[in-house]
Amino acid sequence: MLSEKFKNNQIILASGSPRRQELFKELGIDFSINVKEIDEIYPSTLVEEEITNYLAKLKAKAFENELQEKDIVITSDTIVWHDNRPLEKPKNKGQAIEMLQELSGTSHKVITSVCIKTTKSQNVFFDVTTVFFKKLTFDEILFYVENYRPFDKAGGYGIQEWIGFIGVTRLEGSYFNVMGLPVHKLYEELMKL
Repeated sequence: MLSEKFKNNQIILASGSPRRQELFKELGIDFSINVKEIDEIYPSTLVEEEITNYLAKLKAKAFENELQEKDIVITSDTIVWHDNRPLEKPKNKGQAIEMLQELSGTSHKVITSVCIKTTKSQNVFFDVTTVFFKKLTFDEILFYVENYRPFDKAGGYGIQEWIGFIGVTRLEGSYFNVMGLPVHKLYEELMKL
């Protein structure tokens, strides 16, 4: 459906995330990948989806002067929101362990924003999923961090990996949103273009 709708467009996914690329492929659209290096810095007054909306727009802005008429660029940003603060990507093993200890036995929100930008328009939307973790043992956390090295993942974990299989007890919202792309909403928004 989408492949027919966009057969004359150039869809650009501006994400280096293998999970987002994989999910995007499943939509059945031809696309290219073009990632611009930007400083992911946002005003400290922002909270929850304000952060991800801001960063998704910032990533799209990097394409501003080079978009052609038929181009559609799609950017995205994901954070874990826990205890009224964002948990971003851990910088090292110690940080990843700390984050998982913090998430253990509690629930948190995963917020993903997506920006769809063309030469004529820009649309930003977001999705929120609440994830519930069982109480994780230190050995489980250590095993996961040492074997899966989740340093490119917000909150220090990937739900589609071992820790998700053994640790996540319940979800409220989209599973794919936790992986980094609310595919159902992206589909709806693309169909509106």
